[in-house]
Amino acid sequence: MARTTITSPTTPARTDGAATRPGHRRRMLTRNWWGLLLLIAVGLVFLVPLYMLLTTAFKTNSEIYTWPMKWLPSKLTTDNLAEAWETAPFGAFIKNSLIVTVVGAALKVVLAVFAAYAFTFLPFPGKKWLFVVMLGALMVPGHVTLLVNYITIGNMGLINTYAGLILPGVASAFGTFLLRQHFMSLPSEVLEAAEVDGAGHLRRLISFTLPMSIPAVATVALVAVIDEWNNFVWPLIITNSVNMRTLPIGLMYLKSNEGLTNWGVLMSGTLIVVLPMLLVFLFAQRYIVSGLAGAAAGGGR
Repeated sequence: MARTTITSPTTPARTDGAATRPGHRRRMLTRNWWGLLLLIAVGLVFLVPLYMLLTTAFKTNSEIYTWPMKWLPSKLTTDNLAEAWETAPFGAFIKNSLIVTVVGAALKVVLAVFAAYAFTFLPFPGKKWLFVVMLGALMVPGHVTLLVNYITIGNMGLINTYAGLILPGVASAFGTFLLRQHFMSLPSEVLEAAEVDGAGHLRRLISFTLPMSIPAVATVALVAVIDEWNNFVWPLIITNSVNMRTLPIGLMYLKSNEGLTNWGVLMSGTLIVVLPMLLVFLFAQRYIVSGLAGAAAGGGR
């Protein structure tokens, strides 16, 4: 009997790109290095001025004007901080800034939460058009309303008062928009179950909507706090006594007394203004990405 030989077909050559992997890896490494260098360059743009602020605040005048520049002070001194505190009434400035920031930011967040809930869940006539008008407020620079706000506050007799500092900025179109977009991304089943259970709008907002919206609310609160703390133009216009000035105006007051030669004192005053918001941002930054991401998810619905 003749033996039948079975031959297996020739194994085809591999076409999965294995031969080109080293070149692909080199290109990926090169691309990653360029991205890393760009990230470092952008970081230096922000970090170098902050580093110069910190080091100059604790240098002596002789070291500040030394050339070549000394990157680190040979001895840390708090004389600049003490002189800045004595030259300008920073105690009053800090108190005013704290009152305006805490009360103003709290009112902004509360009004933004209620307005966003209404735009999301409450049916009322002209809701879409009113929301469009509110979005238009985002496009209007704040300086456009300065004169109108000043006349209004003046007619109310609130010039050089905490109420005059706070009231014109309590409505936040940005906060309302951000929270409205986030509320739209919340699971409707939870809120429908709460409605079936007999929960009213206030209970649905406090017990269900807000606990699911902590990152978005924290983002709005952080933006409101930074905005109130750093506000310069309105406090400059609406106050006319040194004891009612806030920290940004107090920094200008310090510069007018020290001139542009005593940089150690000026940087110490700047550090007093910058440091609280820097700490707040470092504490709350983890909420920003999740809050903005939730708003973006709601925008697609």
